[in-house]
Amino acid sequence: MCRLLAYAGPSLSLDRLVTQPEHSLVVQSYQPQELEVALMNADGFGLGWYGPDPSSAPFVYRNTAPIWHDLNLDDLCRYVTSSCVLAYVRSATPGLAVDLSNCQPFRHGPLLFIHNGFIERFKPTLYRPLRQLLSESAYHAIHGMTDSEHIFALWLHHLQGPGNLSLDQALHKTLEQLTTLAADYGVRAAANIVVADGQKLVACRFDTTDQAPSLYWLRHHPQFPESVIIASEPLFPADWVSCPPSTLITVQDCDLQTQPLHIPAAPDSSPAVPVAS
Repeated sequence: MCRLLAYAGPSLSLDRLVTQPEHSLVVQSYQPQELEVALMNADGFGLGWYGPDPSSAPFVYRNTAPIWHDLNLDDLCRYVTSSCVLAYVRSATPGLAVDLSNCQPFRHGPLLFIHNGFIERFKPTLYRPLRQLLSESAYHAIHGMTDSEHIFALWLHHLQGPGNLSLDQALHKTLEQLTTLAADYGVRAAANIVVADGQKLVACRFDTTDQAPSLYWLRHHPQFPESVIIASEPLFPADWVSCPPSTLITVQDCDLQTQPLHIPAAPDSSPAVPVAS
């Protein structure tokens, strides 16, 4: 699994989030404390941030090297400032390539998306069924092969579809369909997700089992006043709140709201015959 963080608040330099904290994403890449199924997050990393005009396309910087190998990172993070940031370090799902198209954040127009989790046995199970659900536009938004990007495309499918759904409504629909498909094929789907449009952050802690990956939030800390940080692991000692499983988080104007994700479990069924890919 990967490690992620998101920030919304007054504009600040990225180094205060990404490199300076004592348990920063750089440290979490080689010494994570709550990683479930891997030892390190060394399969690339990415940063996404919005400029002064949040309605314009956000900026993305990605690399397939471990985050500690990038000699440009310190200067980039000291130079770039933003009021809305998403960042992530990757632990690749076995069988999925380490290349730039598989690095997050994923971007589409003014939208950013990061995912910590996995779909169990993704290629022989949900790969084709997920793609068959997608609209033409969402299908062509996929550039890589990861389970994460297919979840991103499913979210775009709902966001761009009828009903004019909000970011959080589209995420809820995505998790509902993912739960049904996972049950149909007898696999686990873990989906800690953060999405952003430059003005609003929406996140969730979700798993089709009772083993959801860790997720925390911190708001209005003295070092980060009038702000919210969401992270897989606390970045520094503070009163971080552990997000309950099956919870949706919305952040707008630095106001954080949570609500339970009422997603009914799909009926038990025999695993479907895997679809060849």
